[in-house]
Amino acid sequence: MSEKTRLENGQETLAQVDGEAAANVMHSLADIAPDVGKYILEFAFSDIYNRPGLDLKQREMITVTALLIQGDTADQLQVHLNGALNVGLTKTEVVETMIHCIPYIGFPRVLNGLTVARHVFETR
Repeated sequence: MSEKTRLENGQETLAQVDGEAAANVMHSLADIAPDVGKYILEFAFSDIYNRPGLDLKQREMITVTALLIQGDTADQLQVHLNGALNVGLTKTEVVETMIHCIPYIGFPRVLNGLTVARHVFETR
């Protein structure tokens, strides 16, 4: 029996976080940048997400925070807020994570993130 490839491993990990995204990520980029989908799965979701030391809940909390900090990431924030809930973070933990960021990144980015979170919570 052969070992899983990085791509297969990344697909499995992303499916744990967000099953729909796992099925669509490569397809959605196939016509413009097919290698980017492969990089997302192989590097981010195989190499990084599968490192020891953090569980998927912690990794998604970090990812949500990183996206919040960057600002202008509403689409990706929506994906990862769903992912955070899928791997077991509660709505309260998501909101508290954002509130915790206020002194470090400011109200505007947190308010924008909360708008995305409200939409995600309402559509689940």
